[in-house]
Amino acid sequence: MSSTDSFAARLADLQARIAAACVRAGRDPAEVALLPVSKTFPAEQIRAAVALGLRRFGESKMQEVRDKAEALADCGIDWVVIGHLQTNKAKDAARLAAEVQSLDRLDLAQALDRRLRQEGRALDVLVQVKTSDEPSKYGLEPAELPDFVRTLAREHPALRVRGLMTLAVNSEDEEAVRACFRVLRTWRDRLRDEAIAGVDMQRLSMGMSGDFELAIQEGSTEVRIGSALFGARDYGAPA
Repeated sequence: MSSTDSFAARLADLQARIAAACVRAGRDPAEVALLPVSKTFPAEQIRAAVALGLRRFGESKMQEVRDKAEALADCGIDWVVIGHLQTNKAKDAARLAAEVQSLDRLDLAQALDRRLRQEGRALDVLVQVKTSDEPSKYGLEPAELPDFVRTLAREHPALRVRGLMTLAVNSEDEEAVRACFRVLRTWRDRLRDEAIAGVDMQRLSMGMSGDFELAIQEGSTEVRIGSALFGARDYGAPA
């Protein structure tokens, strides 16, 4: 079986699992999007994924986005930033990203907005929320969300707020994982009910290879899948 055939088989299996999780949750599978996470995987593998109809890919580091955007310039890819974004990378994100799902602080919002105005474009963003106590996780504290989103809407019109993102706790305890997803959904619902002008608070980006089925049951509208789709990562290999 070729690498393309292997990828196609994993994609079909993943789509079937997403659909089955939606059915179990009483949801329409069309409500849940798949974001392939291509971080650390080479351009050749992404090109094979594009050949199967995928166009949006999640990346954690702007250096990888820069390199891959150049190598795959003919593919019409939408690059989605899902990793912690340093303020000094705002220029590259404003130029190359189709979306940032890891907006978690005001200085980053200011830097992105300024660069986007220079580029003459707007950018879809999700606000990253910290829903666990793990020190390795980034994100805004939930209680800070309302003021933060209002500030974005009022002062940074180049940032189009579309929803929230989180990473659940890394745990074998399903209830602990679910609790993270429930926190995000609860705050999304509160903000949606507030109907802040200029904010379209519909999306919930939550769930990865190890927990996406739980996330779907808790209301996820987009799951971020890397290893279950591309295979095991080699973090020692060049991007």
